[in-house]
Amino acid sequence: MAYRITEECINCGACEPECPNQAISEGEQYYVIDPAKCTECKGSHASSKCAEVCPVDACVPDPAHKETTEQLLARWRGLHPGKQPAQGTY
Repeated sequence: MAYRITEECINCGACEPECPNQAISEGEQYYVIDPAKCTECKGSHASSKCAEVCPVDACVPDPAHKETTEQLLARWRGLHPGKQPAQGTY
């Protein structure tokens, strides 16, 4: 499932550069994650980087966007045409 950023976000921006899919951007009140681009870092990293670097644990799985690993990898391939997912990332 895609991740989302909760209202606990302190707008530090630590998560934005960590996203391999450029799914994170500044919102009106706090950072937001575009679920159409979020792959939970499947294909790029072994774990979700936004959640790892967030100092207030505001990056959490979004239950409104439940997806299988296969769906997330298909999205990753669409966002990174011609590339192969890194070993150990799925």
